[in-house]
Amino acid sequence: MDKFDRIYELHKILRSRRTPISREDLMARLDNCSAPTIYRLIRLMKNCLNAPIEWHEELGGYYYQRDADGGTYELPGLWFNAQELQALIVFDRLLENLEPGLLGEHLAPLSRRVTELLAHKRLGLAETARRIRVLGMAARPTGAWFHVLAGATLQRRRLRIVYHGRDRDRVTERTVSPQRLVHYRDNWYLDGWCHLRNDLRSFAVDRIRDARELEETADSLPEARLDEYFASAYGIFSGKANKTAVLRFTPERARWVADERWHPQQAGQFLIDGRYELKIPYRDERELVMDILRHGPAVEVVEPEPLRKTVAGLLKAALARYPGP
Repeated sequence: MDKFDRIYELHKILRSRRTPISREDLMARLDNCSAPTIYRLIRLMKNCLNAPIEWHEELGGYYYQRDADGGTYELPGLWFNAQELQALIVFDRLLENLEPGLLGEHLAPLSRRVTELLAHKRLGLAETARRIRVLGMAARPTGAWFHVLAGATLQRRRLRIVYHGRDRDRVTERTVSPQRLVHYRDNWYLDGWCHLRNDLRSFAVDRIRDARELEETADSLPEARLDEYFASAYGIFSGKANKTAVLRFTPERARWVADERWHPQQAGQFLIDGRYELKIPYRDERELVMDILRHGPAVEVVEPEPLRKTVAGLLKAALARYPGP
């Protein structure tokens, strides 16, 4: 622990306490440092950082003197210890890989400063890019309108968008009250109230061909209603769940599936024979079917019967593409 880390930790200790802390306790909590080190740290904080550190004679400990309003002293500027800096550089890499160039220009100064701090602490993070990998799967570019969508969502303004829907291959112009931006399976979606359909809708950001923020204030819907509509069913397909899929996985696949979270309201249990039974609420079966098929012969759809028939039919159709001898 270097000098700056000790200053940071000493500040956190004093800020979090209502009663004085003894010199011996500080020495133990600051990596078993010596008494002279404690004296130097306190002198440095008081003389250079204007820290209101006082000594309580009767209780035999140091404490922060609070201001007239009862507020607690804060270190000037941004302070991070070594572990927090390492976590910050990991998140910087995560954001850059999440959507290359999305905020790179704005975050570059912060990234450089963090790198400089890491170099100063001699943490050997110069090869961060090689040591941290974030792998996307079938990600689609966000397009040119992400910043407009994000701004309107956060500023609570309505949007006028031109949207190209994949299902019907049709372009429509809509006015939307944005509610949330959602990053799901490496792609971005806008959840909003569509004034054209007079209902909630989810729009793939990469399918928005034009977007303009309006002066009108966006309608805001209760969080509970949004969660019921967008989060109760399975996957990205919205609407309140009205069916429950019952899936049974082989004992071998169960070792993986039992630790996976397919849905917030899922229910799972191991059966006597070692198989794993998973119950998932859903409304639209399309995405659920894709996830079931990736497990091939290691899963069986038990209920409902229409879902079972859909999966069986797709497996038969796939097998028909590989005619045997």
